[in-house]
Amino acid sequence: MADLILEARGVEKRFHLPDRSELVVLSGLDLAVNQGTMVAVTGASGSGKSTLLHLLGGLDHPDRGCVRFRDRDLGRLAQAELAEFRNRRLGFVFQFHYLMPELTVMENVAFPYLVTRFERKKAYALAGERLDEVGLADKARVMPGQLSGGERQRAAIARSLVNDPDLILADEPTGNLDWRTGQKVFELFRDLAARKGRTAVVVTHNEAQARVADACYHLEHGRLLPAKPGDNPVAPPSVSIK
Repeated sequence: MADLILEARGVEKRFHLPDRSELVVLSGLDLAVNQGTMVAVTGASGSGKSTLLHLLGGLDHPDRGCVRFRDRDLGRLAQAELAEFRNRRLGFVFQFHYLMPELTVMENVAFPYLVTRFERKKAYALAGERLDEVGLADKARVMPGQLSGGERQRAAIARSLVNDPDLILADEPTGNLDWRTGQKVFELFRDLAARKGRTAVVVTHNEAQARVADACYHLEHGRLLPAKPGDNPVAPPSVSIK
């Protein structure tokens, strides 16, 4: 039996607008994510993809329904427990890499440990392992400005892995990259799931790239629908494939 790591049941989320009306973003949404899989969620801009990711990561709470991580209802956790959950169990990847230009790639990846009292030597050892995991072991000593766009995003993924999280949540991680480079980033997430047993939920507007995932859903009218089958379109010309 598959190991269920994350589940959303009947999730609803609405926002109150200045004119006192309500905007329903998510309505009766269900999602189940198994350990060691990559799940992609597509949808138009404003469809609620980022809202869903915030709920899955415990950054916000649903108005109805629940989000459960390994049988723990995130809505019932105290703020201190939620903070510990996010710090120890989750890795976040965003559209922009947010690497600090004055630090080396190694220092950027190790940074979550360097700001604590964690032993520096061990922090660098763990960062080195994660850089190797994403294919950037040879870039550890260089500065972020010397990396290509795809390499910077891979470094950001390595940073999200440094605390060995149970789950990676990625919000439009290829939105700032060209098509071919973005495809390689999606393939990296898929490889991390297949080869390393990592679990990832990735939201994106790019349906073609999302099809490399183990499961792909489309967010529409507040609910997740199985993505329509179809062949990937031919990738458009690109000046960078790094």
